[in-house]
Amino acid sequence: MKKVGDHRRAMSESGHSQPGLYGMERRRRWKDPGSIGPQNLSGPGGRERDYLAPWERERRDASEDSSAALMQKTPIILSKPPAERSKQPPPPAAPALPPAPAPLEKPIVLMKARDEGKGPPTTGAPTPEGAAPPPAAAPAPPKGEKEGQRPTQPVYQIQNRGMGTAAPTAMDPVVGQAKLLPPERMKHSIKLVDDQMNWCDSAIEYLLDHTDMLVVGVLGLQGTGKSMVMSLLSGNTPEEDQRAYVFRAQSAEMKERGGNQTSGIDFFITQERIVFLDTQPILSPSILDHLINNDRKLPPEYNLPHTYVEMQSLQIAAFLFTVCHVVIVVQDWFTDLSLYRFLQTAEMVKPSTPSPSHESSSSTGSEEGTEYYPHLVFLQNKARREDFCPRKLRQMHLMIDQLMAHSHLRYKGTLSMLQCNVFPGLPPDFLDSEVNLFLVPFMDSEAESENPPRAGPGSSPLFSLLPGYRGHPSFQSLVSKLRSQVMSMARPQLSHTILTEKNWFHYAARIWDGVKKSSALAEYSRLLA
Repeated sequence: MKKVGDHRRAMSESGHSQPGLYGMERRRRWKDPGSIGPQNLSGPGGRERDYLAPWERERRDASEDSSAALMQKTPIILSKPPAERSKQPPPPAAPALPPAPAPLEKPIVLMKARDEGKGPPTTGAPTPEGAAPPPAAAPAPPKGEKEGQRPTQPVYQIQNRGMGTAAPTAMDPVVGQAKLLPPERMKHSIKLVDDQMNWCDSAIEYLLDHTDMLVVGVLGLQGTGKSMVMSLLSGNTPEEDQRAYVFRAQSAEMKERGGNQTSGIDFFITQERIVFLDTQPILSPSILDHLINNDRKLPPEYNLPHTYVEMQSLQIAAFLFTVCHVVIVVQDWFTDLSLYRFLQTAEMVKPSTPSPSHESSSSTGSEEGTEYYPHLVFLQNKARREDFCPRKLRQMHLMIDQLMAHSHLRYKGTLSMLQCNVFPGLPPDFLDSEVNLFLVPFMDSEAESENPPRAGPGSSPLFSLLPGYRGHPSFQSLVSKLRSQVMSMARPQLSHTILTEKNWFHYAARIWDGVKKSSALAEYSRLLA
């Protein structure tokens, strides 16, 4: 016991205290940090700081870690000022996104502010207009693109814009009725080229912007029945009065005087959009007689009346060969060789088909692939019973084929009397070279209905009651067959571009002007003189 007391005394004298006293002193120093400082190194306290018991070191490390953690968390919390939290309190803004009214209100308010900033003169507009914001809500959605409505709003905007542009046209009843109205129906023909060979513009009023049309022209000598045939093809019937025909036929008085009824070119278009062009007779003696007896002045480029008459006929034929799909050549007896010579001359002086390039259009147009040629139909009007004989029919086809052998006109392969059951007993290959030839008998419906030919007096009573043999179908049935075959012909392209009815009219006017100024026709006229 004495050794223990001496040891404690030695420790107190050397500056070391007992463990209990040291712990109390240590806690006191931590509670009063001002009393311990790094500058108080002398004295007994400095040595105590250098030496720490293990349990005190662990307690000190734990207290320093807790204080350091407190020191680090405090700046993080204080970095978010409470004022900012008060402005945007709800992180619950995420659940507030689903309701649609909340995001839509903001764009409306912002849009009003933008309108006021853009247009000072309209500052008073938002306040009095209570119903103005609903229409303005359509352009507002672009403001709310951040709200998640971007896919739907542009679609709504485009549809609204499209409806706005279509509204004025749909609200115009005049335009809608004009498109639904049928084209004006013609009752009589009008002039396309007058008797002075001048172009007339009145026909364009009856034309539309349709491309599906057929143009049919006619050529023939005087008194062959051109106007009657064109009237029957355009819709008239043989039972009607000829004075009500579309194209005025030759009257009895005109026949007695030996005059011609049609002068220039007459125009008529049907509801089926088929254009018919009736022409004055080619190589007409009545026109020549009128020029000589009435002392009409000739154009300066023509010296003789007969030259002028022939050049007029060539101009009309060359014009039809350029602007028509089908050209019908009417003759009332078989056949006149001068007619075929005239057709070949008109084909020679025909204007070349316009091409897309101006260089190729300036050429002579001798290439067959680039030139246009119409369908040519030979119509034998006022045919007799012997003309319908199969042997005579074969001879006519063979002669026309030989006369037109060197022509580029489409005179064969597009019309056939054998295919329309006119000759039911003949096979389809009966004709070796079938041309576009059609036969039509006399139109004498009154005599045919009142006094039909009957059997002879020596026959039996049964056969005397039956009508006699005519040798051909009726006139009306043959005309209907001819009409169906002409209307079903192919419609080749007249120019390098597809023409509408109005475009065809301007194209025909340009062709007629070119025909009148043609250098080929002028040279041919000089050779005739």
